[in-house]
Amino acid sequence: MSKTFKWGVISPGRIAHTFAKALKAVPNAEIHAVASSSQERADAFAKEYGIPNVYDDYAALVVNPEIDVVYIASLHQQHYAHTKMALEAGKAVLCEKPFTVNAKETKELLDLATKKKLFLMEAVWTRYLPIYGTIRKWLDKGKIGDVTLLQSSFGFNPGRDERGRLLNPDLAGGTLLDIGIYPITVSQWVMGANPVSFNAHALIGNTGVDESLSVNLIYENDVVSQFTSTFLTNAENAFYIYGSNGHIRIKGPFWGATEATLVVDGKKKGKTKTKSFKVNGFEYQIKEAMRCIEEGLLESPAMPHADTLATVTLMDNIRAEVGVKYPFEE
Repeated sequence: MSKTFKWGVISPGRIAHTFAKALKAVPNAEIHAVASSSQERADAFAKEYGIPNVYDDYAALVVNPEIDVVYIASLHQQHYAHTKMALEAGKAVLCEKPFTVNAKETKELLDLATKKKLFLMEAVWTRYLPIYGTIRKWLDKGKIGDVTLLQSSFGFNPGRDERGRLLNPDLAGGTLLDIGIYPITVSQWVMGANPVSFNAHALIGNTGVDESLSVNLIYENDVVSQFTSTFLTNAENAFYIYGSNGHIRIKGPFWGATEATLVVDGKKKGKTKTKSFKVNGFEYQIKEAMRCIEEGLLESPAMPHADTLATVTLMDNIRAEVGVKYPFEE
């Protein structure tokens, strides 16, 4: 890496802290500015991570000429506006998942980035974790034969706060966009394709969002990915890839896994691989974004624009199937 990348951070909430801790371990990278709707929160974040420029106005951050790339860590329904603002200011962008709330917004942003020749990437950190490199080698070498079935869960019980982001429809709440996106994107990564059809069942709570969701994604050759995302219970949160000769178990939490086990020909004792993080796992997607920008790429080969659009389009269709529509989409 031949230059120091100066990052700007929009919305210093919990996930932005994870990002900032990881970035400290990435060579040739620094957070140059942070912006929040709360001056107090921005000041506290800047003090903790030694950030020289602090704003209570997002627009002021994106026009800072020294910033190379903006990390968007705001709430789901704000991703579109914040990403568009950064792109229009000529900045490369790494935006948290879900990239936007719906496919219409996503397509507009992808088209804008392409038109302006700017790097844009959805921050699906899971795809860059070291253990997934090992899993890809197992799959490519046919260790478990032909993939026949995927099964996964992402479930936790956060308690009930109907005004908080998880259950509030005005904040694009529900399990699908918040956590269901992980089994979808990992299924997409395993299969190297998008499903040809799906069926879904949801428990819709009194706020109008999905509090629990079970989906079957059907791929070519009748391969099925079954997943449940739920706010009602703590699940195993593992991801199983079954094949004609064995299976792979990605230990929970699969979206932030450091361990996977390969079992072949029914042998009880599998081959387990562990790949620890240098920090917290976010460092790998940060490095990838910087590599792509330095090489003049507009998207990451590991998380291409087509995958981002396919994922949000599928989530649109699932929401339509189970009857979840947000008030601001009217």
